[in-house]
Amino acid sequence: MEVRGSVPPEPAPATAPAIPTQTPRPYEGAWRFTAPAVDSSVPQARHAVRDLIADRQIPADDELLHGLLLIVSELVTNAVRHAALLSPEITVELATGADWVRVAVEDNHPYRPKALQADSSDIGGRGLLLVKAITAEAGGMCDVEHTESGGKVVWAALPLPESAAP
Repeated sequence: MEVRGSVPPEPAPATAPAIPTQTPRPYEGAWRFTAPAVDSSVPQARHAVRDLIADRQIPADDELLHGLLLIVSELVTNAVRHAALLSPEITVELATGADWVRVAVEDNHPYRPKALQADSSDIGGRGLLLVKAITAEAGGMCDVEHTESGGKVVWAALPLPESAAP
């Protein structure tokens, strides 16, 4: 698994009025990598995101870091288990702004998952419910969006700790 580098933010349209902006922090940007839709990609994606957070010095405290890594694990697991047939490769993205961090997993399967209440005897089926709970507790947001290619992106954005804000 190889991180493909920083994705610069899209430039503002030429007709937009000039808005004063602050200098971006060194940790702001977006990084994407692809992985095969196989079980071994779950820990590899989690480790890659953890390493990116450390390497880019993203100001995530322990609680935020653990939440993000659990979200990555759940989203990659869902893509591997439910989308691999139509999407043999998945894309993981980590993006940060001045006061937020976002993780997303993209696959080429058109099915849009929903958080389900699993029966207490079920050993699975709570991944998206867990992602929603972690995101809500942190004061963030999550969603599922269709891609132009007919697949989907499942993402969660969480606020960075107050001490990281400008």
